[in-house]
Amino acid sequence: MNKALQTLIDREFIKDCTDWEGLSDLMDHEAVTFYVGVDPTGPSVHIGHVVPFFAMHHLQAAGHNPIALVGGGTGLIGDPSGKTEMRKILSEEQIASNAKAIAAQLGRIVDFSENPKPGFGRAVQMNNAEWLVDLNYIRFLREIGCHFSVNRMLTFEGVKQRLERGLSFIEFNYQLLQSYDYYMLNQKTGCRLQIGGADQWGNIVAGIDLIHDMQGPQCYGLTFNLIMRADGKKMGKSEKGAVFLDKNMTSVYDYYQYWRNTPDQDVIRFMKIFTFMSLDEIAEYADPKRNINEAKARLAFEQTKIIHGEEEAVKAEAAAKALFSGAGSSKEGMPTVEAAKADLEAGMGLLSLFVKAGFCKSNSEARTIVVQGGAEVTGSKITDPRYTVTLNDVTDDGDIMIRAGKKKFARFVVK
Repeated sequence: MNKALQTLIDREFIKDCTDWEGLSDLMDHEAVTFYVGVDPTGPSVHIGHVVPFFAMHHLQAAGHNPIALVGGGTGLIGDPSGKTEMRKILSEEQIASNAKAIAAQLGRIVDFSENPKPGFGRAVQMNNAEWLVDLNYIRFLREIGCHFSVNRMLTFEGVKQRLERGLSFIEFNYQLLQSYDYYMLNQKTGCRLQIGGADQWGNIVAGIDLIHDMQGPQCYGLTFNLIMRADGKKMGKSEKGAVFLDKNMTSVYDYYQYWRNTPDQDVIRFMKIFTFMSLDEIAEYADPKRNINEAKARLAFEQTKIIHGEEEAVKAEAAAKALFSGAGSSKEGMPTVEAAKADLEAGMGLLSLFVKAGFCKSNSEARTIVVQGGAEVTGSKITDPRYTVTLNDVTDDGDIMIRAGKKKFARFVVK
């Protein structure tokens, strides 16, 4: 097996491959150009989206050449694979703005610099709007559509699932457009490998078949496991919703804490997939004699460092220690909300503070947390929902720490 492919196997990425022997032989003899696509349907990707890009990092490190294809064209439609309903149609301006933001985020995982590290392949970013937005529909149907069988398209799992709930014609076209992407990248760059999540299998195979029908070279597809947590939660989902790479959508501290709260059974697996740590170093944390919390803290730090930089990772780590280990660590990275001194002099209801901190959506939800014993104010448990927070609750550091349950907390700074 090719060394780069073996790395992906050892790190537990791979679900399936269209031709193991052929792809391994190709990668043994040349630097392969390969791609993965991401549709800019929002201003940020979340954790669940980035598995293929971590795989891309390892392939680049082995000397192969990645293309991150931002779907400025396909994003105008939306991929039905794995979706329960049609996506909202966004404007071209919004798609372009999202594409720019996402491209910057992916650059934290894959090296898109002009001069990558020694031994690394040359990575580029492309946008399929270049060949899709002004596509001549009649010509497209004549030259590309004739190679697709509707009967076969209906056999793919992603399409079958959506047919039960309704699939629009605009979404049904998506497979043709993604296949055309693969064909165009092969023509423009010599790309011979597409990688993606397991839900992309049908689209990838269709692209390979199209290239073959258009007299192109043998091409390949590689899919990755869709990651689920051991506790049954979908990867990238938290109590507050999706965990985004954009710190304005998910704070750096909340991002760090998401990884710090990884279920015990998942820690080593997530180290392999979501960090650049060597397998030998990861194996040291797999030792049953080692405290699992050390592994969780290392996972959280490494992941936060990759996405937000080492300085932010250090702040988030220090903030966690300040909260859970007492004094002596910086609170700088904690989720912080301002509270006016005048409001505290008059007294602020604890329930309204919970809502202001984002713990709850309503006072009634906050009341339930307090009554059930899940509320703390500056280290003191509060069970009275009528409790009023005042200047008496302010610490010597000039702040008020409130907590809801074991994992939700905020630091109110008095202004």
